[in-house]
Amino acid sequence: MLSLEDTLGSDEYDEFGLLHENATEMGISLERPPPVSRKWYALPSGQKLSYLRWGDGDPELVFLHGGAQNAHTWDSVMLALGRPAVAVDLPGHGHSDRRADRDYGPWQNADAVAALVEQVAPVSRCLIGMSLGGATAIRLASRYPELCRRAVLVDVTPEINQPSRRLSTAKRGTVSLITGPPIYETFEDMAGAAVALSPNRDPAGVRRGVRHNSRRLADGSWTWRYDLFGLAPGEESAAVESGRTWVDFTPLWEDVDRITVPTLFVRGALSPFVRNEDIVEMQRRLVSLQVVVVDGAGHAVQSDQPLVLAHLIDTFAG
Repeated sequence: MLSLEDTLGSDEYDEFGLLHENATEMGISLERPPPVSRKWYALPSGQKLSYLRWGDGDPELVFLHGGAQNAHTWDSVMLALGRPAVAVDLPGHGHSDRRADRDYGPWQNADAVAALVEQVAPVSRCLIGMSLGGATAIRLASRYPELCRRAVLVDVTPEINQPSRRLSTAKRGTVSLITGPPIYETFEDMAGAAVALSPNRDPAGVRRGVRHNSRRLADGSWTWRYDLFGLAPGEESAAVESGRTWVDFTPLWEDVDRITVPTLFVRGALSPFVRNEDIVEMQRRLVSLQVVVVDGAGHAVQSDQPLVLAHLIDTFAG
């Protein structure tokens, strides 16, 4: 049986060989490997999006991860659900191509994901997005309702990146690693940084997530798979003049106004990223919005309480 240590010698490891660990942590019996494989979709621009294809039937669910994460963040939820689905690596994340302009905002993401969903999961029942993926889901639900028949937003509103809400490193948790060192001398250095910022999670699960989100360089050092966020060369002055960059999600309030599909908001009870007034504003603009607070979960509900989130999605998707 594959162990994490077995994967450290090369990036050509069996990325699904560690799913037995996810199952064990949730108390799920995994009698045989689940049907899951990595696929790629080429956008008209030539950029390739990578995604994980779960199950054998037509995909019923589409999952979008948060910033600096990748499709594997949903592994435990997928195992718990057991439904055909796709989990997308957003542009610049996981195995998907990076963008030359380094614009990974929800507007660009939504157009890319819509093209993929139209071809890969055209009859899916529900789109689920967390953090950056949730912001992308807001845009997609607003602009492409025919591809997003139901939406689940996990711990994100258009206010999430407000500069006035700067949090300490401890409160931001692993999100703070986005601005951390781009290269680590050893895998243990990288994993240790993530474990230290995840005091409420099983260290083994955190280490596994880091492995799926990292790659080994030729000299033996380690770096993240995602594109380290920042502006493309020459774009800094334009961003300063305009007063905003793609990380400013507040224009998405207009998209919230236009959402017509049934929508469920899942909030982590321990998360500092969503405030009560944000929920009030979401419900004011989207009167039909359902809100569920998950105890024992922070920002990454899919990692902290995967069984609870899977049940919520299963029930809401129908």
